[in-house]
Amino acid sequence: MKIERSLVRRTVAVAAAGATALVLAACGGADDGGSDGSAGHGGHSAAASATASPTPSASASDARGGHNAADVAFAKGMIPHHRQAVEMADLAPGRAGSHEVEKLAAEIKKAQDPEIRTLSGWLTAWGEEVPAEGAAMDHSSHGMDGMDGMMTDQEMRGLEDASGEAFDTAFLELMVKHHEGALAMAETERADGAFAPAKKMAAQIITSQSAEIERMNGLLGKG
Repeated sequence: MKIERSLVRRTVAVAAAGATALVLAACGGADDGGSDGSAGHGGHSAAASATASPTPSASASDARGGHNAADVAFAKGMIPHHRQAVEMADLAPGRAGSHEVEKLAAEIKKAQDPEIRTLSGWLTAWGEEVPAEGAAMDHSSHGMDGMDGMMTDQEMRGLEDASGEAFDTAFLELMVKHHEGALAMAETERADGAFAPAKKMAAQIITSQSAEIERMNGLLGKG
């Protein structure tokens, strides 16, 4: 009987020890999974994603933000306006009678070509359409209602047909009017725009083209 009771006690003890080992192993596995198992990595990845994912969106927002309707109107209006000034300047070589007029035309082209590229880049970044090349003679394409100093087809043909002193006079008179239109557009941008680089360009246009108007008036004998 004693032997049987002893065997029973040993069997129970072994079973209890085995059960304890299983419980400890199970607990250890759960702890391991919590610290570096897939559930733990999944939580870390989700947190990392939550931290990282707003960054591209924020960058895109910054690239497109900070501008308003006045900035868009300024860019869309100034691009065809500048294009026409460059087109006028391109007529000077071979037609101008004065070296001063030819030099001025070259300077106008050199200043306005890069601004066209910059303005076009802004519109693209804002998701806006860049005016087509042929829009230079279309007042409706940029909403200036004919008050922007843009040349008419007839004025452009007259300039193309002129040479010597007649070209110089026509070029200077038309470019003064053209610049005055640009100044009005730039003043509007400086007052109503929100995009700092566009407002800075507007201020530069006001400074440079005001000086060119004074210079052209001097060449016309109106100084």
